[in-house]
This record gives sequence, structure tokens and C-alpha cells, in this order.
Amino acid sequence: MHYLAKTAAAGAHLPTQVVVLYEDDALLVLDKPSGLLSVPGRGEDKQDCLSARAQARYPNALIVHRLDMATSGLMVLARGPDVQRTLNQAFSSRQVKKTYTAVVDGLLAPGSEAWQTIDLPIIVDWPKRPLRIIDPIHGKPSQTRWRVLSQDLKARTTRVELEPITGRSHQLRVHLLAIGHPILGDALYASPQVQAQAPRLLLHACALELAHPLNGQVLQFSSPPPF
Repeated sequence: MHYLAKTAAAGAHLPTQVVVLYEDDALLVLDKPSGLLSVPGRGEDKQDCLSARAQARYPNALIVHRLDMATSGLMVLARGPDVQRTLNQAFSSRQVKKTYTAVVDGLLAPGSEAWQTIDLPIIVDWPKRPLRIIDPIHGKPSQTRWRVLSQDLKARTTRVELEPITGRSHQLRVHLLAIGHPILGDALYASPQVQAQAPRLLLHACALELAHPLNGQVLQFSSPPPF
């Protein structure tokens, strides 16, 4: 295991280094810190990102999927366009299993330790882009499996495990808000009071399972939540 530091053109105030959990000739598995973009944004101050750091060491590294800037955890990068196409297909056909951990506001109902599903269509809130909203008429089908891991009765918060079945932008954040339990520290969707309960978004991509794009071997990776 080693680390990817910031690129030379990056600004002064940057999140921690990226951990490289796995590498071979076909793919990379990285552990992205919260506060780091997955890909470059607009402006000189948004050029430092996971893809740029990866390409500084692995010039053929290509993005396959993304995590929101505020979300931490596991990301896969392809090494070369052929592998990228194979992995893109695996993600789009839901052959990759992704698991997240989050801490949400409020105590979910008793009995929620069993897996349940949120099935609510999501669409871009055009006047308030990049925000998303639930729209039963125009929204795209969106499903998230979830279950309770533990509860803090004093703080009135719940730790949940999440499995996105579909992969809409902001899906987990919007779905948890929709059932009345926004994620702590969520600067986009939570109230100021819920935002203030954590110094960052408490959402972490903690597990990933996929078939190796070249030999089909099942690969499993994990990253414990840093909160």
C-alpha cells in the first residue's frame, strides 16, 4: 500500500493523500479522502483531483465511476481504454457491488436491521443545479437498499449500511433525505443543524466487489469508515 500525493499544480489547502490499495496492469483501487474531487472541476483551484494524482504516477489511469467530492472511500480506475470499456459495462449492467456506510440524523424505526429498499425516482432540480429532487413523474428510476447497523440514542443518530442498486448522482443523499434522515454534515441537503453535527459528510464507500476485467477473478476490497 502506498500513497498518491497532490499534483504540482494543486493549491495550498488540500485534503490528505490518496491511498493505493491495489494495482496491477489492468486496474487501480484507490481510497479517496473526503474533500478531494474525483475529476477536475472548473477553475485553477479545482485541478487537483483523484484522477490527476493517479495519472501523475500511472499515465494510463482512466476514470470509470465517481464519488462526490464530500464522499470518501473506494474508487476503481482502469489502466487503458480497453479495460475502461469493460469496467464501464460492468458498472452500467450492475455487476459491481458497492457498499457504503453513513451516519444519519434521527433514529430509524425498530426492526430496520433487515434490508429495506428506497424506490424513489430522482431528477435534477434544474433551478438549483447540481441539486437533485424526488420526482415521481419525470424522475429516473432509482433504488437504494439500506439497513441499520447501530444507533446512538443520546445523539439521536443512526449508522446505516447502504447498497445503491442504481447509480444516480447524489442518490444516497437524496434518498435518505426523502425518508426523513439526512446524512450528518451534508452541506447540500441537510439543515444547518444537521450539517453542524459533523465536520464532513458522513458517507463512505466502504466495500467493493467486482470481476477482474481480464481474468474474471472476483476481487473484494474494503475500507473502514474514518468516522
